[in-house]
Amino acid sequence: MIELGGQTPANDLIKDVSEADFMAEVVEASRKVPVIVDFWAPWCGPCKTLGPALEAAVTKAKGAVRMVKVNVDENQGIAGQLQIQSIPTVYAFWQGQPIDGFQGNVPASQLDAFIQRLVEASGGAGAGGEEEDGLAEAIAAADEMLEAGDAAGALQVFAAIAAEDPQSAAAFGGMARAHIAAGDLDQAEAVLNGAPAELHGKPEIEAAHAQLALARQAEQAGPVADLEAAVEADAENHQARYDLALALAASGRNAEAVDHLLELFRRAPDWNEGAAKTQLFTVFDALKPNDPIVLAGRRKLSSMIFA
Repeated sequence: MIELGGQTPANDLIKDVSEADFMAEVVEASRKVPVIVDFWAPWCGPCKTLGPALEAAVTKAKGAVRMVKVNVDENQGIAGQLQIQSIPTVYAFWQGQPIDGFQGNVPASQLDAFIQRLVEASGGAGAGGEEEDGLAEAIAAADEMLEAGDAAGALQVFAAIAAEDPQSAAAFGGMARAHIAAGDLDQAEAVLNGAPAELHGKPEIEAAHAQLALARQAEQAGPVADLEAAVEADAENHQARYDLALALAASGRNAEAVDHLLELFRRAPDWNEGAAKTQLFTVFDALKPNDPIVLAGRRKLSSMIFA
């Protein structure tokens, strides 16, 4: 573990960078592997906690991601260009563009989930992924059944996998998603609450939680047709556009939901305390990290933020 502002480790996974090498070490390097950028300062208390925890998570990923550290006091040009308003701030770059990020200190489980999303978005399997066990084929089959609309069949397969491997986050997340698809939200919540404690924070569990949140919100949103009519009648009706996005996401029309949330963010980024941006991340979390809707949505959102 290195100290903040210390020397670069020999494994080259974690580096201190400046304005002089930011382009090479972040933008260009991210065309081969996701690069996490940690914006920090020596006087920042939370940075002293987040930095080492993030380094540990990156090291645990065994080369699937890299990390660079930017001292904002010494590199104010970069901080200004990326509109860094508070620290710690973390951005993840892939294919030369920021695709994910967060502000403030977060628990280790969320750091692991953050890195797993990056690994999956870049097409990697990640450390400790479900692909490593012999049940991966059954999980894939259950996912296909769920996507085809056979929630009951998928639930049976996921339940069988969970019985054989009680530590399978994909199985518990899959059971919850199957209940959501069947409209049984209370049972989905019970499955997630009953999952082993060590699975909490895993990407599959977090995705199911996000889907459940969307489904709960959509119950109050109203019919899609009525909301579409309200938005068409008044493009500045932000509440109607927001509710429409919720209803669309709940009905599986995620691309349209993301488009409306992006449009709401473009028109009124601060409306309802940044609700559009918050809801976009909920939709992203509910989908697979490498889903084209997620990748395109994150790029568009980043372009708006960094414009």
